[in-house]
Amino acid sequence: MFTPRTPRIVAARRLQRRRDRDQARRFLAEGPQAVREALAAGVVLELFGTPAGLERHADLTAQAPEVSPVTEEALEALTETVHPQGLVALCEQVDVPIGEALAKQPQLVAVVAEIRDPGNAGTILRTADAAGASAVIFAGDAVDPYNGKCVRASAGSLFHVDVVRAPLDVLDLLQASGLQVLATSGTGDDDVDSLLDGGLLGAPTAWLFGSEAHGLPAELLQAADRRVRVPIYGGAESLNLAAAAAVCLYASARAQR
Repeated sequence: MFTPRTPRIVAARRLQRRRDRDQARRFLAEGPQAVREALAAGVVLELFGTPAGLERHADLTAQAPEVSPVTEEALEALTETVHPQGLVALCEQVDVPIGEALAKQPQLVAVVAEIRDPGNAGTILRTADAAGASAVIFAGDAVDPYNGKCVRASAGSLFHVDVVRAPLDVLDLLQASGLQVLATSGTGDDDVDSLLDGGLLGAPTAWLFGSEAHGLPAELLQAADRRVRVPIYGGAESLNLAAAAAVCLYASARAQR
């Protein structure tokens, strides 16, 4: 049984650092939900689990190409949660080049531009998947989609959509592929409701979301086709980024259906 000092555990633990994930093109997916989705996507290389965890999730254990029993201490070394759920999968990274994602002529795309918060990024990824988006683009100096918190917040959606890592200047490519580009801004000239009522959200659309603290970079705001705000009807100053993204993405989903 593997312990925290076993070389394969030591090597896997290094994947908690972005630099090592990028070099190895691998990452860790923690918990039965993420493991199930990673297995379905065919990207699991090895499944680590405590004897109790492997027995409790025997259906997942049976699907893994390689199973490695580990001690409780070894599992804790591989996880970032307070109460680990007994399983961690070593996975191949799943992101694709932007050209490959856009060649599929997606109808709905989410772009997270320089978003640093992994919880928000993972939640937007999950929401985009639920709303029927085909791709989520992590643009510029955005959080790593394979950050452990981002993977957990995506609740398996990381494996359902085309995940793209791209430079910040992606607008030309988006527009050239037939997508209208809508930049979210608290001071936008248009609001989501008016665009929905006017029938403008039925077109293929890429939504741009910036960081909660700083918003979108000025060059993206200027180059977008429209700058759009989520209307605030009560006394709240603003919406959380992930909540605002849900409003925008579901408005497009409704219009496109």
